[in-house]
Amino acid sequence: MLLDPGGTVTFNGKKLTYPDIKLIYWAGGNPYHHHQDLNRLREAWSKPETIIVNDPFWTATARHADIVFPASTALEREDFAWGRSELYGAPMHQALAPYEDSRDDYAVFRGLAERLGFADTFTEGRSPREWIEYLWNVTLQRAAEAKIDFPNFDEFWQGDVFHVDPSTLPYRTFVLEAFRADPKNAPLPTPSGKIEIYSETLASFDLADCKGHPMWFDKQEFISSPRSKQFPLALNSNQPEKRLHSQYDFSDVSRSAKIQGREAIRLHPADANDRHISEGDIVRVFNDRGATLAAAIITDRVRPGVVVLPTGAWYDPENPAEPGSLDVHGNPNVLTKDIGTSTLSQGTSAHSCLVEVERYTQHPPEIKVFRQPPTAS
Repeated sequence: MLLDPGGTVTFNGKKLTYPDIKLIYWAGGNPYHHHQDLNRLREAWSKPETIIVNDPFWTATARHADIVFPASTALEREDFAWGRSELYGAPMHQALAPYEDSRDDYAVFRGLAERLGFADTFTEGRSPREWIEYLWNVTLQRAAEAKIDFPNFDEFWQGDVFHVDPSTLPYRTFVLEAFRADPKNAPLPTPSGKIEIYSETLASFDLADCKGHPMWFDKQEFISSPRSKQFPLALNSNQPEKRLHSQYDFSDVSRSAKIQGREAIRLHPADANDRHISEGDIVRVFNDRGATLAAAIITDRVRPGVVVLPTGAWYDPENPAEPGSLDVHGNPNVLTKDIGTSTLSQGTSAHSCLVEVERYTQHPPEIKVFRQPPTAS
């Protein structure tokens, strides 16, 4: 989108036109972790006039922003925790004061709203605590409508973890229970109201890569593709063992899984032997989209022709001013392809791509991503 303003894209049977984005405001998430083809993303992020980021840490996303509002962490604010389908909820009390001049996101947005002249519209006259109470009371009302017993806000806020007794919930005993019992009066949310093995709606879109029934399409990058002659190894980017996605990659726990400060890549002994790679060697993992440095772990727990590099190492280009600069820290998304899963869904094609691996024979560059960037003030 950022690279093609005014261009078109097919999505869900419709043709959409990309807008010309002038400003990006990013609060929560880290696209320089989870987006594919980070070198292409860096090019795209150079197009908007302004990029603003709320973040507690100097993540790669914050480092690529024009303006950074230092946000407080979850320990430095009040909230409550409850997942959409979980049976447990807990009040989140502030454990310590915000660090230096950091503020919670609500305070940042409220301050901006004051500058722009609509603070009262934004806050609706509520403080952060009053918003928490308001949202809990909405939850309380919906629970009452479902005949589920929830405590009032004061009891919840002053209590410990709250547990909903699953025996009191109107759970279905098996999948599609109502539909199976009475398909005519409890239809599914499909055009026919039935389970659709063949979709006339999808077929009517006449898409080259998504037909009305499930079928196999050859991928651009897989072991048997012509591309594998140049890049013969299938990269799988699994979830890391010592962190959640890229969160707290600077922590001792996350760093304990690294070798010489870099993310570890796992290779089969046969692949390592063919490339004269030994345990613990720094290796260059590359394809025509980018390159990253990682440390080798040799194991027969991966199959020949496959390498495994966990996601989440903070993106650390050796020369941030240089397009396509070598990532020195082991982020697999400098290698993955930025392409939609299909012209129907346009989902991200994450987790895998084709690469080559070689011993890195130069002195490894310094890892700088955990330090404050020199331009920050």
